[in-house]
Amino acid sequence: MEEMNEYVQQRIDKLNAIREIGIEPYGRRFDKPVSIETMLKEAKEGNSVQTAGRITALREHGKSSFVDLRDASERIQVYIKVDSIGKDIYTNIFKRLDIGDILGVRGKFFKTHTGQITINAEEITILSKGLRPLPEKWHGLKDVDTRYRQRYVDLIVNEDVRKVFKIRSCIISKIRELLDKNGFLEVETPMMQSMAGGAAGEPFKTHHNALDIDLYLRLAPELYLKRLLVGGFDKVYELNRNFRNEGISIRHNPEFTMIEIYQAYSDCQGMMQLTEEIFNHVAKEIFGANKIKYGEVEIDLTLPWPRWSFADEIKRKFDINPDDSSQDWIKKLQAEGVKFKAKDITRSQIANIITEMLEPETGAKPIFVIDLFSELCPLAKRKKDNPLLTDRFELFMGGMEIANAYSELNDPIEQKKRFEEQLIGQEGIRKIDEDFVRALEYGMPPAGGLGIGIDRMVMLFANQPSIRDVILFPQLKPEVQR
Repeated sequence: MEEMNEYVQQRIDKLNAIREIGIEPYGRRFDKPVSIETMLKEAKEGNSVQTAGRITALREHGKSSFVDLRDASERIQVYIKVDSIGKDIYTNIFKRLDIGDILGVRGKFFKTHTGQITINAEEITILSKGLRPLPEKWHGLKDVDTRYRQRYVDLIVNEDVRKVFKIRSCIISKIRELLDKNGFLEVETPMMQSMAGGAAGEPFKTHHNALDIDLYLRLAPELYLKRLLVGGFDKVYELNRNFRNEGISIRHNPEFTMIEIYQAYSDCQGMMQLTEEIFNHVAKEIFGANKIKYGEVEIDLTLPWPRWSFADEIKRKFDINPDDSSQDWIKKLQAEGVKFKAKDITRSQIANIITEMLEPETGAKPIFVIDLFSELCPLAKRKKDNPLLTDRFELFMGGMEIANAYSELNDPIEQKKRFEEQLIGQEGIRKIDEDFVRALEYGMPPAGGLGIGIDRMVMLFANQPSIRDVILFPQLKPEVQR
């Protein structure tokens, strides 16, 4: 800590020295016509250029020096010589620069004897003096919490981290591109809701002073998006945040990004096709192929993707049928060594436990998990040939659930009945959303709905093991001030 304070003080001294000669070390607007990457692509010896970036390397050679400048796109070498910028500027400004400072440069392109395109600086402008030295090493488990907390430093020094978030931005852009091209309308629905609905989960609660009512950060936008189907929009999607006041892990963050897509006159099968199209489109646009590597596994997105029956698997492994009583379920599971803590556990809670136990071991192919029990899906239509199962799928890739979709329930009488049954168990719903039921009573077309976890999708495409590595500022405990 004392060593850090010493380095900071040295930089403060340089800052004050620059100010004493009448130069402001925190500059104003600086004309930077293009990114460094674009500038390098168009580089020709002798051309005049102007750019700016952060100093990431500084090599002094007597009365001249080489500096590496980096912006968000690329790095450029700059040659700074006393005779070119003047002795006063070189001595009073350049010699007081450090790695991490932000510098503006004007000059001409030339090639070094090694053939490297370099700017021969004719003028330099200090734009920001960094008071804290950048870390020499920012890798290793001991620094992981600091990396998340000080993401700004992580981004400065780790090119691979910047690449992850460029991939994230590209994924979102390409999904929007595909949906917009196919006639979907992007919409926005309330983030604060008077009822916590649309998904199971524990909501975050707040209070609106002017209205004097409690509000909840949304669990999901589903019920509002389906209201839009009632209102006459046939294809809608929303890409935004959801919130769950629950645990944090390598796959869960309390604030996460989802895209929910609804298409009138479609169904679960239509959503399967759309899911396959989205993932293949994004893979082709980012990697130029329909394969992605996650961990040590190469996932092949080539169609068709296999189906995996939840109902068949639970029957095979535990001899459980969806119409067995709760006690039968418990007895059969206990016989296989499964333990339960709660005495009054519901069938839905048991089914959720089973779902987690039976997550398919996904390898080289994505897997659609189908034939889920109806009581796990209060907003989905039942299958025609078996009303105990729903017309729904969950998509698993890389051992994670990535997407969820179903044929939407549009029967208002059945929907209210499902809400009432769910209310008894107090599982994710505190009271019935009567306005949503009323909306269905005006008539909602048959539809398919799809939700994709963007954070987990980015984990796959960027080959990152933790959700914290794909969220710029993941939720953390407050930093302990010393």
